[in-house]
Amino acid sequence: MYPIKLFLLSIFCIAISCNTPVSKPQNGNKMNTNNKKNSLYSTTDTSKLAVSNEEWKQILPGEVYDIAREKGTERAFTGKFWDHKEVGTYHCAACGNPLFNSNGKFDSNCGWPSFFEPVSKGSIIYAPDNSYGMKRTEVMCGRCNAHLGHVFEDGPPPTGLRYCINSVILNFDNSNTSK
Repeated sequence: MYPIKLFLLSIFCIAISCNTPVSKPQNGNKMNTNNKKNSLYSTTDTSKLAVSNEEWKQILPGEVYDIAREKGTERAFTGKFWDHKEVGTYHCAACGNPLFNSNGKFDSNCGWPSFFEPVSKGSIIYAPDNSYGMKRTEVMCGRCNAHLGHVFEDGPPPTGLRYCINSVILNFDNSNTSK
């Protein structure tokens, strides 16, 4: 029974994502949130950010803004990190906050990057999400409150959790790994 519920949930999420428009990046850039425009981006600053959506709209590329501030969803199996295998750290594309390590990533076959644990307790915050007639738990960046995705209780050990995250809201850094 449990695998059927997971399958139906995956189909429902894919259907939702197919109906959720995600705007094209501004200026033809791919996820370039480390640009000079975003002075809030830092992979080391842990101070909480209180920035209005109007300010974020001026700072972030359109597709990042849609996910981070409008709680959008990219289409399943289209994000650049859903099947990404490199070793490193995934950061919030809006503010640079470290969110997940690659050693916590696993293949859940849901079409989005999946992780079983965040980098630290404070890197992620949670909120109830009852949209689309479902009871889910939304996950957001612990520094800037950007929408990341949702967490489900169908992940692997040791946590049993599956953080289902939009690729658009992630940046990847492999600079602290040996090659």
